[in-house]
Amino acid sequence: MHIIKRLARNLRNNPTDAEKILWLRLKSKQINGFKFRRQVPIDNYIVDFLCFEKRVIIELDGGQHGTPEDSQRTAYLESKGFLVLRFWNNDVLQNMDGVLVRIIETLTTPT
Repeated sequence: MHIIKRLARNLRNNPTDAEKILWLRLKSKQINGFKFRRQVPIDNYIVDFLCFEKRVIIELDGGQHGTPEDSQRTAYLESKGFLVLRFWNNDVLQNMDGVLVRIIETLTTPT
């Protein structure tokens, strides 16, 4: 199995607390009927959550993020036609309603 796919499977099996909590709200088309997948390989990257229909990626960032590499990653994904939403883990843990509002607004805004 390709190393990226193996890593994605490992990440799906070992989510962070914030990923677990957000996934409970995204799975099973709970957000306006939009389907999300988690820990999805896109070329050499693995994105936390992906709504392929709307080409929206949701990334959750902990303390190790906010680096120049994150900016490069976002630029690359955007060059492939994706919109990347980033939230800090603390936002998910402490302000889930605000996070969900932003996700819904993004998904339902015409492009």
